[in-house]
Amino acid sequence: MKLFHLRHVPWIDSQLIYHAQPRVGIEGINILAPNSPYVCIGYHQNMEQEVDLDYCEEKNIPIFRREVGGGAVFLDGDQIFYHIVVHRNNSLATGSKADFFRRMLEPVAQTYRDLGIAAKYRPVNDVITEEGRKIAGTGAVEIGDYIILVGNLIADFDYATMARVLRVPDEKYRDKVFKSMKENLTTIKRELGEIPAWDDMVDPLLKNYQTVLGELEESALAVEVSEKMKDLKPLFLSEDWLFKKRRRANERTVKIASDVNIVEKIHKAPGGLIRCTYERKDGKMYGLSISGDFFSYPSEAIRNLEIHLEGASLNDLQSSVESFYNDESIDTPGITSEEWVKAFTQ
Repeated sequence: MKLFHLRHVPWIDSQLIYHAQPRVGIEGINILAPNSPYVCIGYHQNMEQEVDLDYCEEKNIPIFRREVGGGAVFLDGDQIFYHIVVHRNNSLATGSKADFFRRMLEPVAQTYRDLGIAAKYRPVNDVITEEGRKIAGTGAVEIGDYIILVGNLIADFDYATMARVLRVPDEKYRDKVFKSMKENLTTIKRELGEIPAWDDMVDPLLKNYQTVLGELEESALAVEVSEKMKDLKPLFLSEDWLFKKRRRANERTVKIASDVNIVEKIHKAPGGLIRCTYERKDGKMYGLSISGDFFSYPSEAIRNLEIHLEGASLNDLQSSVESFYNDESIDTPGITSEEWVKAFTQ
C-alpha cells in the first residue's frame, strides 16, 4: 500500500486529502498534521447548535464539516492524523464496520503500548487507556466505492479552547464540559510527561500498520489528488455545505395550532448523541430533522430516513424504522431501530 507521509500541511488540506482520494480512485495511508488550528464538525451535526460561531469568528478559527460522522472537535498540530483509504473490494474492508474498526485500530493501540502507554481497543471505535480514558479520535466513512478510516495520535490537546469553541447554554455548563474532557480524554504528553519527537511516534505506528496493510511504499501525493482537492475546496467552504442541517430543518413552514406541537428531543444512544426536531400533528411526524455525533454508512441514509418517516404514525414508529432498515443498505453502529424510537419519543 502507498504511504503518503506529508507531515504538516495547510489545515484544510488535512481534511480535503481523504475526501479527494476516493473520488480519483487512489488507496493509501496518509500521515500528517494541520499547520494551524480549526474546528471540525461531523457530517450529521447542526453547526449552529454545536459551535460558538461568534467566538470562532473573533479568534479566526475556521470551521470544516467533514463527510465522516461523529462530533465537533478542535484540531491543531498536536495531533498526528492517519487516514486509511481502501476500496470496498480490498480484503482489508471485508466484514462489518465493527470488524473494520477492530482491524484498523488494534495497530493504534499497540503503538501507544510501544510508546509506554497501556492502551487497548474498545469497540466500536475507541482506543482507551487502562484507566478508561479516550486517547484517539476515530471515525470512518464510505465515499463512492471506498472506505476511509480517519484517526489521530493525540500528542497534546487544548482542552480550554475545545470547551470554548463549543456552543453551550452558560459558563457553568462550559466548566462541566471542560472538567469532563479532562477526566475522560488524555494525551501522550499527559501520560508520559513529554511529547516524543514526530518520528518516534510515527515510526511505531507505521510498523504496526504494516502488519495489517502490508509493505508500505512511501510516495509523493498524486497530481490527481491535488487537483481534486482544489476542486472540492469551494464546496467544503460554502455556506450551503457548512450550514446544511439548518437549511434542511427549514424546508417546511410550520404553523402552530391547538393540535400541532414542535418537538425537540435529545437521546444518548450507545452509538452517539441523536438530536431531532419535528412537527407532531394528529399523532404523526412531519418535517423531521436529525443531527448528532453518530456514524451512518452511507452518510446520506439519514436524509433518506427523514424522508421515509414523513407522516409516520408515532404509534407505529418501530415498524416504520424497521421497514426502512429492511429496504435500505444501512449500518448505524450502536443505533438500532429501538434507539431511534427512543430518540423520537422519549
